[in-house]
Formats: sequence, C-alpha cells, structure tokens
Amino acid sequence: QVQLVQSGGGSVQAGGSLRLSCAASGYTYSRKCMGWFRQAPGKEREAVATIAISGGPTNYAAYANSVAGRFTISHDNAKNTVYLQMNTLKPEDTAMYYCAADRLVGYCGLEADFGYWGQGTQVTVSS
Repeated sequence: QVQLVQSGGGSVQAGGSLRLSCAASGYTYSRKCMGWFRQAPGKEREAVATIAISGGPTNYAAYANSVAGRFTISHDNAKNTVYLQMNTLKPEDTAMYYCAADRLVGYCGLEADFGYWGQGTQVTVSS
C-alpha cells in the first residue's frame, strides 16, 4: 500500500513562507494525481492545489483561487515527493495541511478523489 509521509509546516508571521513536503513510498506510479488539502477547526476541507503527473515534460497544476499566485505545487520524480511552496502567507492560511495521491486515470483537479492520504501537518500564520 502507498504511504505518504509529510514534513515541513510550522509557525510563521504573516507575509512569511513555508515549504511542505510529501514523500510517497510503497508503490510508485508512473502516472499519478497528487494534491494538497487543508482544514481549519470547524471548517470544511478545502482543496488547495493539485498536480497531474503524466511522465511527460509538463505537469498540469490547478490552484484554489484563495492561494493562486502565492502557492506553488511541484513534484520531484527522483524523490517521489510532492511539494507545496507557500509564499506571502496570511492568517487565513492557518490549517492542518494534508497531501493526497492516487493513480492518474482521468480528472485531476480540485474536485478529484484520492485514495491515499498523508498524516497532516500544522501550518499556523500569526498576524
């Protein structure tokens, strides 16, 4: 079974940056859909970004409007790791962040379904 192990996160002041990592092990897929989600206490889970990894030269990404232009999702094939670079952080970005992965079959966007999930990591942004 696929395991997703997250690292990164922490506490920063507004305007700061953080980089989250999610390393996949167990199984590796040549084609996969991976994403980042977040959930604040009392709030619904929100898709932050997804990336479709086809094995070709271009990995297509999608971003929630709330993070577009500030966050960047990327993937390192050699390390089988997906990253979320978060810049210009705002207090409303405070949440538990989860990475997710699945085989790339068809749709890979903000409403995609994922079968494998990381353990979560806390991101706290102070004003």
